[in-house]
Amino acid sequence: MGGLAVLAKEAGHRVTGCDANVYPPMSTQLEAQGIELIQGYGPEQVSLNPDLYVIGNVMTRGNPLIEEILNRGLPYVSGPQWIGEHILRDKWVLAVAGTHGKTTTTSMLAWILEDAGYAPGFLIGGVPMNFGISARLHGDKPSDFFVIEADEYDTAFFDKRSKFVHYHAKTAVLNNLEYDHADIFPDIGAIETQFHHLVRTVPGVGRLVVNGDEASLSRVLKRGCWSEKESFGLSEGANWSLVEHQGGSFDVLFNGDVQGTVHWDLSGHHNRSNALAAIAAARHVGVPTSQAIASLARFQSVKRRMEVRGTVNGITVYDDFAHHPTAIATTVAGLRQKIGSSGTNSGRILAVLEPRSNTMKLGAMKDALPGSLKDADLVFGFGSQQALGWSLADALKPLGGIAHSFDQLDYMVQAIVQAAQPGDHILVMSNGGFGGVHQKLLDALAP
Repeated sequence: MGGLAVLAKEAGHRVTGCDANVYPPMSTQLEAQGIELIQGYGPEQVSLNPDLYVIGNVMTRGNPLIEEILNRGLPYVSGPQWIGEHILRDKWVLAVAGTHGKTTTTSMLAWILEDAGYAPGFLIGGVPMNFGISARLHGDKPSDFFVIEADEYDTAFFDKRSKFVHYHAKTAVLNNLEYDHADIFPDIGAIETQFHHLVRTVPGVGRLVVNGDEASLSRVLKRGCWSEKESFGLSEGANWSLVEHQGGSFDVLFNGDVQGTVHWDLSGHHNRSNALAAIAAARHVGVPTSQAIASLARFQSVKRRMEVRGTVNGITVYDDFAHHPTAIATTVAGLRQKIGSSGTNSGRILAVLEPRSNTMKLGAMKDALPGSLKDADLVFGFGSQQALGWSLADALKPLGGIAHSFDQLDYMVQAIVQAAQPGDHILVMSNGGFGGVHQKLLDALAP
């Protein structure tokens, strides 16, 4: 919604917004754009007398401002519907869907198009460091192309379809699909149905770029596919594949032929897979594979994706958005691959986790947490039983003595600082602000 507000402002509208809690990097980005932020949902905000209320999916019945809007019969629309009708109409939309990696893959794709001179518009659920903003209408010239992160979460309290059905993609990346969002989906089959609806919206002249390693996506496509399709991954017969080299570089292969080598500093197989999907999607709009490969060498990642927040006394603190067990495991494994096996030369990984997503709070993924953290040397979990509805300490018990849980942030910071040694890597994972724990750690580590 913050990125959508930026687009509306850029399109010439006066935009205000309200939320219960806005935190960086989005809050600072909105303020820099001159977008007025209002704390809370007071019904008196209708006195602003806007032409239209654009409603995000966090809003529910019973919210004071929502009730006032409904009672007065004021005009409203969902965020995805508004962007579909007012921004994406007449654009070649490149949409990136998937349980994991959407933000990073969308950022890669937008950067490839930018570096190739396409000047795309984009809407991304994070801040790509190559751009410094999460949304824009277009680059330094009008553009026919728009890259969007296509979320499967529902649209609004009055529209329970997934957001991505509003975007009418011509190029659609299906990156992966597993169970998530336990607050709105009863099982993975329900999510597959939404992905099937997305596939139904892609025109015959469009193209699906699909992870061939995912059985769930194969099931989606078996329900119908009316567009061109290219696959990527490690499975036999995939159109796009890769060969990994020491240090993170990798060869890109199309139908078995080497197209070139990506040289970059990003770690983890997941990022190389994301890159493969972005290269394939960019090729659909005419970007030569060699150009895309060269562009990725200049890709600078995304804020809150293994972002180094600082180093004190040889101890590095990272910030990462990981909150689903698969994403947690992938992030920890990526850092492990980057720094090498634990020891005196490479240091240890101290994983710091806040399980705060709706899915986590429902306990649907708690049994998967210990396995997702197995590559860490020490684990520090934060969350009270009252807030979570289940015991984090009990969930982490299979990890034995390496795991510690806390319900007070300052106590956890103190324990981490006491445990940390020069050469260690403190990996903080949360999909929220986490009480500013990153800076608290850096301050506490300072001599």
